Amino acid sequence: MKIKKHILQSLAAGMATCLAGSALASSHMDAPLITLDPAANTCDVYAFVSADTNNNQYLTTALTVYPFEEPGIGPNIYNFDPNVLYEIHVSLGADVAAGKPTISYQFKFATTNKNSTTILPSYLNVIQNVGDAAQNLTQTYTVTKVDHRLKGKKATTLLGNGIVPPNNQGIATPLYNQGGDGNNPALDGVASADQLDTYTKESITELSSNYVAFCGQRDDGFYGDINAIFDLLQLRNPGKDVQAGFNVHAIVFNIPLSELGGSQQIAGVYATTSRHSVKVLRDDPTNPKKTSAPSLNGGWVQIGRQGNPLFCEVLVGIADRDRYNETDPSHDAALFEKYAMTPQLCHLLNALVFQSNVAPESNRTDIAGIFIPDLIKVDLSTGPCKLAGGGTNNITDPDDAGFSNLGIFGGDVLTSTVQAGFGNGTVPGGWPNGRRFGDDVIDIAVTALSSDLRVSPPIINGPYGDNVNTNDMAYNKVFPYESTPQNGRNHTHQ
Repeated sequence: MKIKKHILQSLAAGMATCLAGSALASSHMDAPLITLDPAANTCDVYAFVSADTNNNQYLTTALTVYPFEEPGIGPNIYNFDPNVLYEIHVSLGADVAAGKPTISYQFKFATTNKNSTTILPSYLNVIQNVGDAAQNLTQTYTVTKVDHRLKGKKATTLLGNGIVPPNNQGIATPLYNQGGDGNNPALDGVASADQLDTYTKESITELSSNYVAFCGQRDDGFYGDINAIFDLLQLRNPGKDVQAGFNVHAIVFNIPLSELGGSQQIAGVYATTSRHSVKVLRDDPTNPKKTSAPSLNGGWVQIGRQGNPLFCEVLVGIADRDRYNETDPSHDAALFEKYAMTPQLCHLLNALVFQSNVAPESNRTDIAGIFIPDLIKVDLSTGPCKLAGGGTNNITDPDDAGFSNLGIFGGDVLTSTVQAGFGNGTVPGGWPNGRRFGDDVIDIAVTALSSDLRVSPPIINGPYGDNVNTNDMAYNKVFPYESTPQNGRNHTHQ
């Protein structure tokens, strides 16, 4: 008898939750089941408006997976999983409020070895160029656009394919590192495309219809003192960036605004990971010679989901966290709105941190407005956002003028032409209006949660945070934006 089994692992400027003055944050370990599947474990999603040197404007999106990659491991290294479907979804028009994807972009990977008889699975010699003879293990990928407004074959368009650069091992990958020397730390962020390292430049892929993609290892751009936060909220000053020295695997994808119908709109972005369902055949007890084996020929089953940071692991109750990863945002209002409207963390924040009723504990329509449905909402009409580099005092790669990692709480705002915002079109320059590399989502979230954003003017308390205010590496101010991957031979954990 055949048995089918599925793998089920898994504006008020309001934003979200964490516990912080004492804060809770994005630990990359959102739900129990997906923690067991790091290649499909969604760490962070980013979405913001950018422009290239020719002033072509894009919705830049990014998905990171594989939390806490220790640089330079072996003999086998971290890679994208060819058995995982990675997808970035964009909602437009009425689909934003409904939590439905209008267009999905699918990334599928393949892995090959040039020499399968060697004991060196990844690097045969020093790699000078991406995909050369020294890069034994090589991954390639395809990018497919699925337009859910169309049906049949017309809905699917192959945009092209690309190649994944090597991980930063050290001696084998010297061009990632300072002075082209594998013994040195990784290169810091840069302000122009010509300054990018060779491997990154060679892996940036121009696809059809002016899409641009990069898939590969990068430094983990999220920062926070996760250890102290989850250790009974006993914060340190200064805090320690627990993600410092670790890498992730990132998919960074530029979507031309023209492909989305132009800039005069608000888009929603989220990402998912899926695995094939498994068909299992039972042995026939009447025929001992007949055996069975699992078959991965079933359809795709979603096991991971990420929209705004913090929602699943901080707001959603433990009993529903795996369910969150298995459902799409169209179900959020029915399943998860209660967690946003009455955040348990507001009560904990008042009881453990403020010891008074500072954070409103009920009817949090401001928080629900951000998380339900759980899409990162991006106002495309504002023009390019301000970008993080290496801080205001970095000589070669400074932050853009006016950038604040606190977003609107630091005076970093943009002007919309499609919504009133806080008046005269004023909207946040960063999260929760999109999310940029460098946004301090912990501090923004805790400040918003501690404030009352339902009234006009809003009552702002704080800012509060976890005493970690910068990433351990500078960001690139050009595509693919996320920092150079940490060197396996020379890196530091805090």
